[in-house]
Amino acid sequence: MIVLILAVFRLVPHPPNATPIAAMALFSGAMFNNRLYAYLIPIIAMFVSDLWLGFHSTILYVYFGMAATVFIGGMLKHINVLKMSAAVLASTLIFYLLTNFGSWLHHEMYPQNLNGLVQAYVAGLPFLRNSLIANLFFTYLVFYSMQIFQTKFFAKSLNR
Repeated sequence: MIVLILAVFRLVPHPPNATPIAAMALFSGAMFNNRLYAYLIPIIAMFVSDLWLGFHSTILYVYFGMAATVFIGGMLKHINVLKMSAAVLASTLIFYLLTNFGSWLHHEMYPQNLNGLVQAYVAGLPFLRNSLIANLFFTYLVFYSMQIFQTKFFAKSLNR
């Protein structure tokens, strides 16, 4: 259910790159023992929302960025603020590097040289800022909400 709710956020108005999809990918990587499900759930959520939003020439870079985020989430065995922050920072930077490289490679607005690549990365900085803020917020929200839910649920079931 939480995955569906997070996927719907992509379809409602939001600042550019400020969605909970990366948090969902980190969460899937950290929580699902079945690695296939861990990767498929965020990718399918992206695909389904892309059916509505539309596909573009850099979509594979976006999907690889989500897969990298799931992989990083899979390294979160013992969850704490420091590890989650490092995972968010690493996954956000990898996503930024991949997607802006794709923009440079596939869009004619950037010259196909080092200067054009730098232009693509500079143009992506506002998106990086939005992604980092949203990823931190939603990751803490998702992980700690789950922790609170588990604590309350298991505490109630133990008191019966």
